[in-house]
Amino acid sequence: MPALHRLAAPAKLTRSLAVTGRRGDGYHLLRAEMVAVDLADELEIGEGDRLEVVDEVAWTGAAGGGIGHPPGGLPVAAGPDNLVARALALAGRQAAVVLRKRIPAGAGLGGGSSDAAAVLRWAGVTDLDLAARLGADVPFCLVGGRAVVTGVGERLDPLPPLEEAYVVVTPPFGVSTAAVYGVFDEVGPGGGDGSNDLELAACTAEPRLGRWRALLEGVAGRAPRLAGSGASWFFPCGGDDEAATLRDDIGRAMAAEGERAALSSCKAVGPWAP
Repeated sequence: MPALHRLAAPAKLTRSLAVTGRRGDGYHLLRAEMVAVDLADELEIGEGDRLEVVDEVAWTGAAGGGIGHPPGGLPVAAGPDNLVARALALAGRQAAVVLRKRIPAGAGLGGGSSDAAAVLRWAGVTDLDLAARLGADVPFCLVGGRAVVTGVGERLDPLPPLEEAYVVVTPPFGVSTAAVYGVFDEVGPGGGDGSNDLELAACTAEPRLGRWRALLEGVAGRAPRLAGSGASWFFPCGGDDEAATLRDDIGRAMAAEGERAALSSCKAVGPWAP
């Protein structure tokens, strides 16, 4: 399919997250600081009516490197529930889309939300309330950059850009956001350095997260941050050199422990041009 449009769909990191309440319809109210990074999916949009998903997530570690879906990870289906298909339906548009997945699914990095946001940008949709119908992260991914996000994700207050690099580690398993919020309603906020109210709930819903947190803290000498509801952990770094060194150290530690993960270093990127 000749691509008429090629779109980037950047991942997002949630640098801090507080659950501030719950609406009568069950949706949780948030106050979060989010930043877009240059780890990104790519969408090729042309004429037609179909969706093809190509898994290009890179995995590394003791079990060997490679591209594609690892044992235990979450596949990305190309059916009507895919957020790309839902975004097209919401925008009232039809297209043939090839989605090249480089952001792991179930990772807390907003990959599906960013894919949907890329489709909405292509379709000329700028209404954040409309975007929020697809998920709490979609409005931020529609705008990009860095912002404080409140409500159920539909209210954005832009922040100045950051000159910051990150190391992101995604274990070969996903975490259900719905399951994490279900546990949160039982156990409340807690865990880690207090920057993410969902950390205790996520580690309770998926105990393997705690083992990864301990491994990463042992390598870095400081605690990693949980990305959203998980399963990714990340470290803010002062620059590219620090990030590259930490990424390599983590890669060696994973190999020694017999672990495998999607491991990347990335940088903050600015908002989309109006």
